[in-house]
Order: sequence, then C-alpha cells, then structure tokens
Amino acid sequence: MNWLIDLGNTRLKCAALTDAGTPGTVRAFAHADADAMQQLAVHLGQADEGDEVWLASVASLSLTEALVAVALASGYRVHRVRTTAVHGSLQVAYAEPARLGVDRFLAMLAATARSDGPWVIVSVGSALTVDALARDGRHLGGLIAPTPLHMREALAERFPVMDLPAGRARDFAADTADAVASGARAAALGLVERSLRLAQEHFGMRPTLLLSGGGADALDELAYEPSVSCPMLVLEGLARFASSREN
Repeated sequence: MNWLIDLGNTRLKCAALTDAGTPGTVRAFAHADADAMQQLAVHLGQADEGDEVWLASVASLSLTEALVAVALASGYRVHRVRTTAVHGSLQVAYAEPARLGVDRFLAMLAATARSDGPWVIVSVGSALTVDALARDGRHLGGLIAPTPLHMREALAERFPVMDLPAGRARDFAADTADAVASGARAAALGLVERSLRLAQEHFGMRPTLLLSGGGADALDELAYEPSVSCPMLVLEGLARFASSREN
C-alpha cells in the first residue's frame, strides 16, 4: 500500500493512495502527542515490497526527518514532494518556485483537476493564505496573513492589556475582548472578500472559492457563492502528484 502524508506545523494527516488515485480515509496525528510518531508507525504498518510514502512537509527539518526515519524503518520508499514551476497545467507565478509552500502548490494542483474554475483558494491553518488560479492553471499569485487566532495572540503579546479571555466576534462589540475577536475576524473576512473581488475583475467572471484548513470555520460568515469546502485539498493534490509520477 502507498501512503500520502501531509505534515503541517501542528499536525500530520495520513491517507492511503487508492487505486482511483484519490486519498482514502484520513487519520490525523497532533505533533503535541509525545507518541505521535509511534502511532504513525503502527498506522502505516510494515511495507510490502515496492510500497511508497509520498510526503508533503512544511514542518521543521527535525520533525520531517523523524517522520522519514519512521517510514524508512517500516520499509517504505519515501518521496518528499517539492514545489516546481510547472506540473501538468499548473504554472506557479513565483520567480523562485521553491519559495512557495508545498501545501499551497498541492492545493492548486488539486484545483486543476476540477471543472469549476477559475478559483480563489483560501486556507486557514498556521497562516491564512490566498491564491488566485486561472482555469488554465496559471497562478496569478497569492497572499499570506495571520489567522484571526494569531492576530489576537499578537495583540496580547505586544500589549499586555489586550491579554484577555477569548471574546465573541460580533458586528459591533461592546467590550474589549469581543472587540479584539471581532476585529480579527473582520480583517480576515475583508482580506478574502477583497481577493475575491480583484480575482473577479482579473478573470472577467466570478471565481469559485475553495476553502481549506483546520481554521476555515473562522470564515463561516463569508457570504459568497460559489464556495466549496475542501478540507483535504492538500492530500488531494498530493494524490494527483503521486499518481502522475507512477504512470
């Protein structure tokens, strides 16, 4: 069996690569768990001859190497996926493609398999990222911003008076904790709404919004159509990448 692993900054997600070239059932492991790598080893099991692991990592080098060691010890051949300027129809906008996070690269690669482009791909994870992608696979570029959670944490760290219990996001808040939560949410929503408007102007048509990442619920109040929740977009792109290399 071949495996797909998305190693993020706080957790890893693992799924088998199915015969259809898609991710199977996803299992997640939190980095904070002391035995996360042991759990992964048990989940992967011992490899049969020729079995492979396809890895996309934005985590630290030490954590990435620890995961690779687990896979190798279980008998798997490991392929670490890296961003390239072109893959299939996808054309990365960065002059130095290696500087584009592999998670964003794979999310866009997954989008190119869809038929509802052009797209604005928004991920809310360790950061809030936005990428605009034309129907023919041309990447216009993207944005990176703090998530609402990290905005609140940054205020609390810089200004102790803002170190408050978590507030509730409202249209107009009547206390400081709620005002901080409301401002952080509004900033994230405003960034995404502006990106959608500019993308529509560029493409001459309304783009499809693809929402991914563990914190995407921070954008629940975003009133936009067409919008598609794609929680496994990186794994879908990783499956597409692995399948293209196997054929």
